[in-house]
Amino acid sequence: MNTTPSSSAPSILEAPRCIWPAAATLGEGTLWSQREQALYWVDILERRLHRIDPASDMRTSWNFDEEISAVAERAGGPGLIVTLRRGFALFDPAAAEVPPRYLLEPEPERTANRFNDGKCDAKGRFWGGTMDFACTAPTGALYRFDPDGRCSRHDDGFAVTNGPTWSADGRTMYFNDTVRGRVFAYDFDMATGTPSGKREWLRFARGDGLPDGMTTDAAGRLWIAHWGGACVSCHDPVSAAELCRVKLPTRHITNCAFGGPDLRTLFITSATSDLTPAQREAEPEAGGLFAVRTDATGLPAPRFGG
Repeated sequence: MNTTPSSSAPSILEAPRCIWPAAATLGEGTLWSQREQALYWVDILERRLHRIDPASDMRTSWNFDEEISAVAERAGGPGLIVTLRRGFALFDPAAAEVPPRYLLEPEPERTANRFNDGKCDAKGRFWGGTMDFACTAPTGALYRFDPDGRCSRHDDGFAVTNGPTWSADGRTMYFNDTVRGRVFAYDFDMATGTPSGKREWLRFARGDGLPDGMTTDAAGRLWIAHWGGACVSCHDPVSAAELCRVKLPTRHITNCAFGGPDLRTLFITSATSDLTPAQREAEPEAGGLFAVRTDATGLPAPRFGG
């Protein structure tokens, strides 16, 4: 692999601030809503959806009957498409209908699995990955859920899945095999929504954590959260070379998304899960939602087409 960066390194303009000290067990699922100018995020294991308006600091939370792991706005109706423990569902925060309305459960035979990370591609198809609840068995898979209700499985054999995200031109999809510390790249046909040509794009160094949630900026650079690594690293989209990193005051960093009126604020989630009592005491902001200003510009999150 060519390790020479083709992209310039972005600048971090300020130290990260904890804007919501939520002490989340497993913060995840960051989504910036352009139409609401607000950030949605989840605490998977506590079964909560959170929303914050950074301009007013107004915070709202919804409790669910099962794990909620990822969210995307809808283009064809009100509210959100979400992944719950068993599959894809609709939830309208304005109506606050709990439980949400299930659309599809794609793997009823894999009873020890749950859904984890996910997001929409530029054509409004929702991509979600499953994982073994115990994070050990390679039973997780990658699914594509189309606006017309069709669902297809596109990869398999993961203990924990995270991502995906896409290159700026949409021709490459990236997906994380978290437990094995690997980021895969696939050739991506945006017209058909088909990944192919899977290859290892990046392998995390031992002791630098594991690849968790990630996002792409307008220059095509990948920003990857490090579970156990206390940072978000930014990478060249072709060579995978590291361009910069955002250091956080807690070790389990889980997801990130650009937001704010100019899409230059990186919002970052974290977790208290698996921390010892001594680590919790040493990391009082663990499980918090962080914000950091950068000179990188994010991309608006695509909406689900249904």
